Amino acid sequence: MNALLGVIFHFIGGFASGSFYIPYKKVKGWAWESYWIVGGLFSWLIVPPLAAWLTIPNFWEIITTSNGSTLGYAYFFGLLWGIGGLTYGLGVRYLGVSLGSSVILGLCMVFGALIPAIYYQFTPAEGKDTIGLLTGTSWGQTVLAGLLVCVIGIVICGKAGMMKEKELAGSGAKSSDPHAVGNADSEVHLSGKDEYKFGLGIVVAIISGVLSACFNFGIEAAKPMADTANELWKAANPGQGEFLYQNNVSYIIILWGGLTTNLIWCLLLNARNKTFGDYTNSKVPILKNIIFCALAGTTWFLQFFFYGMGESKMGNGPSSWILHMAFIILIANVWGLILKEWKGVSKKTMKTVIAGIVVILASVLLVGLGNSMK
Repeated sequence: MNALLGVIFHFIGGFASGSFYIPYKKVKGWAWESYWIVGGLFSWLIVPPLAAWLTIPNFWEIITTSNGSTLGYAYFFGLLWGIGGLTYGLGVRYLGVSLGSSVILGLCMVFGALIPAIYYQFTPAEGKDTIGLLTGTSWGQTVLAGLLVCVIGIVICGKAGMMKEKELAGSGAKSSDPHAVGNADSEVHLSGKDEYKFGLGIVVAIISGVLSACFNFGIEAAKPMADTANELWKAANPGQGEFLYQNNVSYIIILWGGLTTNLIWCLLLNARNKTFGDYTNSKVPILKNIIFCALAGTTWFLQFFFYGMGESKMGNGPSSWILHMAFIILIANVWGLILKEWKGVSKKTMKTVIAGIVVILASVLLVGLGNSMK
């Protein structure tokens, strides 16, 4: 039952992450950097402490009494994760949306799932899964098989995306970038013009993929705070299992790191592009823009709100990170079909992307099965 609930919570989190950019499409008259940072203020600064306040009594006391190294490492990994997110745009600029996304998301999933297990192999900690445990047990091998199957699914979806880009380019149609929300200028900003550079693109994609996985490292670093929240809740609610919302206190510090990176970058873009006037431009619907940005930012945060709930049921091991990434990729591809981003492609290309989605679904079942065997 815990494994099933964990899968359901991770699905909801993946749905939130795969859907958060849709409200940004309703923002009018603002440059990418303007609405990205307004939405980010909700994602990284406003909503996380509000969620902690609603779910964890005395959450601020847990933070202020935590070890300095715990806070420092959590913030540092959040900072690196923010850089990984920003370099995503360069990855898809030099490799194309489909290949770039596939490489980055695949690496993010693999590194985020396996690096902590390798670390705990050499630095054992109670309740932590090691790489030896994963390779030496039937449940661990099933989880690793799920990881491999998901990577295969990502490769298939990436192949389908490359086929789509080639077909649409040949027909003169515009290839839509699902990550380039808003107007055409936003797409140029995120993905760049046609500037295919495989060697440079691979290097950037590897950097982005590895740094994007740092969010999971941040969760590991901030675990002492989550453990404190869990222990306090269990003492007040004996016999009711693990605290569903224990990670909400950790997110506050991790996301401060992400906020720092994104705030600096967006303000630099505001200055370079002379878009500081967006925030006070009376010719655009400022209130509506803020509401849609708030909706997008809140939806983005919900991915980790439910990730924490899923992790409380499945444990802070590779299973949670694999499921989180698999559902994000799965939902993003499904939205692509619903929003007709694959309109005009051949039947072969359509069958390829559907096959990729089916393979990723199979990986979810494998990871869930492996965790239920634990």
